[in-house]
Amino acid sequence: MVATEDIEKRIRKDIALFSYSLEKTSTIQLSGDESRVVELAKMYAKDAEAWLAKGDMYTSFSSIAYAHGLMDSILKLKHVIE
Repeated sequence: MVATEDIEKRIRKDIALFSYSLEKTSTIQLSGDESRVVELAKMYAKDAEAWLAKGDMYTSFSSIAYAHGLMDSILKLKHVIE
């Protein structure tokens, strides 16, 4: 079984990695729809932090994972990542 501290550490790492992905969008031109998806991803990342602060690690992890998925889709569409 994984310790609670390890799970929290993983979530915090994923939140930090999201910030790195977000920085990549600052160098590309986004359409209105693409910008909306990035804004949704930011909201999910913020939710992940809020859920983590409440101790709900399952929902926090789900939120940050969803944020990453949204961000990855934009970065792949814009050929920033493969």
